[in-house]
Amino acid sequence: MGKKGKKEKKGRGAEKTAAKMEKKVSKRSRKEEEDLEALIAHFQTLDARKTQIVETPCSPPSPRLNASLSAHPEKDELILFGGEYFNGQKVKYIFFFFSSQIIVGIIWSKMNLQRCTSQAVVVPQGGGQLWVFGGEFASPDGEQFYHYRDLWVLHLATKTWEQVKATGGPSGRSGHRMVAWKRQLLLFGGFHESTRDYVYYNDVYAFDLDTFTWSKLCPSGVGPSPRSGCQMSVTPQGSVVIYGGYSKQRIKKDVDKGTPHCDMFLLKSEEGREGSWAWSRINPSGVKPTPRSGFSVAVAPNHQTLLFGGVCDEEEEERLEGDFFNDLYFFDATRNRWFAGQLKGPKTEKRRRRRGRRAGPDGAGEQEQACGGAGAPAPLEVVTEVAAEDGTVVTIKQMLCAPHVAGQPQPEDEDSPEEASSPVVEPSPRSNAMLAVKHGVLYVYGGMFEAGDRQVTLSDLYCLDLHKMEEWKALVEMDPETQEWLEETDSDEDSDQAEGAEGGEEEEEEEEEDSAEDGSSEDGGEGRLVVARPAVRERGLGCL
Repeated sequence: MGKKGKKEKKGRGAEKTAAKMEKKVSKRSRKEEEDLEALIAHFQTLDARKTQIVETPCSPPSPRLNASLSAHPEKDELILFGGEYFNGQKVKYIFFFFSSQIIVGIIWSKMNLQRCTSQAVVVPQGGGQLWVFGGEFASPDGEQFYHYRDLWVLHLATKTWEQVKATGGPSGRSGHRMVAWKRQLLLFGGFHESTRDYVYYNDVYAFDLDTFTWSKLCPSGVGPSPRSGCQMSVTPQGSVVIYGGYSKQRIKKDVDKGTPHCDMFLLKSEEGREGSWAWSRINPSGVKPTPRSGFSVAVAPNHQTLLFGGVCDEEEEERLEGDFFNDLYFFDATRNRWFAGQLKGPKTEKRRRRRGRRAGPDGAGEQEQACGGAGAPAPLEVVTEVAAEDGTVVTIKQMLCAPHVAGQPQPEDEDSPEEASSPVVEPSPRSNAMLAVKHGVLYVYGGMFEAGDRQVTLSDLYCLDLHKMEEWKALVEMDPETQEWLEETDSDEDSDQAEGAEGGEEEEEEEEEDSAEDGSSEDGGEGRLVVARPAVRERGLGCL
């Protein structure tokens, strides 16, 4: 009896400790939410005041992901807006707006504006407009999120912001996708996350650019499941394609499992029925992208949709193993076909000279090339006499190229060892990069990859001529080793230990298990990075 009573007393004590801890965490969570709401209110006040942009020359933008990169519809400029950066301890949200002159050189300008990550679409009317909806802001520790539901337009001609207040629009969200369709903005999907729960969406909204009104579309047919970070693009036929994306679901308490989607759907406006739309599932042929999330999307000059990079995660409980990509895929909606983007490789100076000689009017260039070029030894004349059956002797003269001598230059149809072994210039594998296409040139900026438990955020800029498809060019390079990365501070560890002591022996055992898991993080092999931490939110955001 004594032992039983002692066990019951110990059980009630553990329950009290757990209840006390839950109450403390709930109280702290409410306080952090209140602090975050106050911060958001402060930013909204600043937004209302600062509608006029102050443009100043600046150095290239800082490393970031989940920003938007858009091509100016009239000028040779790229427009980079927002983004976020994680240094190992705190999430930094970037509120500035940049433009880059890309034809006369890389000249960055910073335009001061208090705003965070969002989805942006450029339309040509009025000298160019950049429409921005939603996005998110978070507390520095990345635990508390605020999702915007406001709509803004940046008038590029006057460089002024205007907030467009229209009722009936989408709820606050991140990771949604938005495209310009005729005189409307179409918005699909996204997610909303709080400290307690999260929800993914598959709803569709339309914003009329003439009447400045929102309307919720109710397409017929079976559409995509709720998701964020998908591909959304307009086909030459006027339909809207939805491909891939990301969502997660809770499989047990405090454990979530992410799902990268690989299905594709077509959203089509029904002829003769204004405002009526229909979903249909399509199954394209060709070489399809491998399963991934966090990929980036742009529209190529021939109206094909371009997909770049991303990451494929293998999740087990709270561990992630991620394969990052830097490959290209194109989707041709006219033929309903995927194909992989293959680069032809750089054209060397020798090949250019060889083509020039072949194009000569007298054809001498071809013979000169066949015998090793002007610097090669003189050809040899070989005379052969052949006697026919009737006794006639036939003399045959042949001009043969001299054999290659050691130390002589190699024939020009062979690349030198230096050319063959030259390093390949290309963006490193990454997810959540920013893409834009201008004058048939693809620009890739920033993004992130993971090395062990470290997240490397990039600020490099590459370009690729989509007409030639020869080679990548690095416009702005970055050494990932120079990025700041802060480990967990001693004060944070002390705070965690104090809470663990208050929570009892069970919490101490959990902390020991967690630390053991953290210490077992290893490199998972070539092309794979092992991350011993919860799945990051950014998997479902992606960029355009």
